[in-house]
Amino acid sequence: MTKTAARLDLNSREAAQAFIAGNTQVLTPPLVPEIRLHLAEESLPIWQKTEDELGEMNVPPPFWAFAWAGGQALARYILDNPGLLAGKKVLDLGSGSGLTAIAAMQAGAASALASDLDRLSLAAVDLNAKLNGVAVETTAENLLESEPGDFDVILVGDLFYERQLAELVTRFIDAAVAKGAVALIGDPQRNYFPKGRFQVAAEYRVPVSRELEDAEIKRTSVWRLG
Repeated sequence: MTKTAARLDLNSREAAQAFIAGNTQVLTPPLVPEIRLHLAEESLPIWQKTEDELGEMNVPPPFWAFAWAGGQALARYILDNPGLLAGKKVLDLGSGSGLTAIAAMQAGAASALASDLDRLSLAAVDLNAKLNGVAVETTAENLLESEPGDFDVILVGDLFYERQLAELVTRFIDAAVAKGAVALIGDPQRNYFPKGRFQVAAEYRVPVSRELEDAEIKRTSVWRLG
């Protein structure tokens, strides 16, 4: 008799990590070869696999399984300018794979908190942080619904792709900067990026997948506020 495979249980970090390890490959983002991540080479198969394992439809896209242009650019900037984060308390909003939080810790940050609503993302952050020999804390709390905590630096990679989310992120950034934080944003100016609000700190040409983007090279900037 064939044993039925257990379905993915998002309440079990161990089960989530086993799913991630079994459905991704350890790869290096093109712009940040210093960092290794559990990544998927195609979006549809892992998305379908997630739905199958959960027994659900319309689950959130697996943003955690890819190194997006904004995250790559921001991680590159962090590693090239470690003095900006050395000894700092860092928050990585919408962390996804944990790429920028890991870069922050490699740059000498005192701590990094990866925030994401997707529990698979947080399991991926744990795996990826361990893979790179750093410690990153995680939270599934929706921090955008409350006042910013006591952070020195706010990292935002590729979070301006939906109107409501972009508005919440912008409001959070403004509140954090008003409390004395610095915000660093990696973004290729997606649809709802608030133009004219931030200062350009650096520009990159980021190699990306045509399956995910509209070009093989995505011109992406790192922006600063505060």
